[in-house]
Amino acid sequence: MQTTDTVLMVRPVNFSFNAQTATNNAFQQEGYGEQAQARALVEFDNYVKQLRKAGVNVIVVDDTPDPHTPDSIFPNNWFSTHDADEAEDFLSQEEAAEKTTAVVIYPMYAPNRREERGKNALQVLSEHYGGNYKILDLSGYENDEMFLEGTGSLILDRENKIAYGCISPRTNEDVVEKWADALNYDYCLFDAVDAQGTPIYHTNVMMWIGKEFAVVCLDAIEDIEQRMGLIEALEECDKQIIEITLEQMNNFAGNMLELEGKDGNGNPHPVIVMSKTAFESLDNEQLYTLQNYATIVAPDLEYIEKNGGGSARCMVAEIF
Repeated sequence: MQTTDTVLMVRPVNFSFNAQTATNNAFQQEGYGEQAQARALVEFDNYVKQLRKAGVNVIVVDDTPDPHTPDSIFPNNWFSTHDADEAEDFLSQEEAAEKTTAVVIYPMYAPNRREERGKNALQVLSEHYGGNYKILDLSGYENDEMFLEGTGSLILDRENKIAYGCISPRTNEDVVEKWADALNYDYCLFDAVDAQGTPIYHTNVMMWIGKEFAVVCLDAIEDIEQRMGLIEALEECDKQIIEITLEQMNNFAGNMLELEGKDGNGNPHPVIVMSKTAFESLDNEQLYTLQNYATIVAPDLEYIEKNGGGSARCMVAEIF
């Protein structure tokens, strides 16, 4: 339940610096102008190629020019999927028996990101599931300026049904509670800041949880009680903690994801995705631990990271 062999990615058509999200995303850097889309497209296509080579099933959805959605390359923020076992409390007995998938739609901070929900991805999801899915739509919270941005906001331990999140303008505690009640999850919330004391906009730039490991920037959590609470929660679930520094976090080392690939004979094996920037920031011990566990896919995402403020994990939406 923790990992999937299938992801959805949105091929950009108008990728660029998004001023609406830059208000609270300190990772974004304005620049490149008209070159941003061309450079992002090369990085995107190379990433898809590397994932497929590792045996991951990638569903590519083409973005559309209208309406203008410069961040559509990060689909994991506006929807997530949950298989029948994980979402059994949200589903009726009949739906659970039919292996219905739950699809959660999230309230987004930036108005131009809300436009992403009306594009091709939902139609592709409907076709993928053959209509056998049930939607939990939380987007109405936007009317009250309350936001929760998918698996950017929430890091999910799907096996133990615990969601982790750092409070920010993009992660509202009341909406987390609503989400957790619907899916019968526990949750662990905390405050996290970067080296300048700026609140971290998305939890998935500072931590990741896989089957056996949790990569986390503990230095970002200044409150010792909150930090120890997070450590205890992860250790109780038998996750080996790989701690990263604030500098490594700034290089997107927290923005990883574990997937399931297949070798040439169809045998499954773990795959960890991260960017080249993240990979090069890790020390020998961290790399040794991860490389002995999984195949690492680390594409060069320099222009997407700088203009968009997101990295390898942000670009893939898990399909369960």
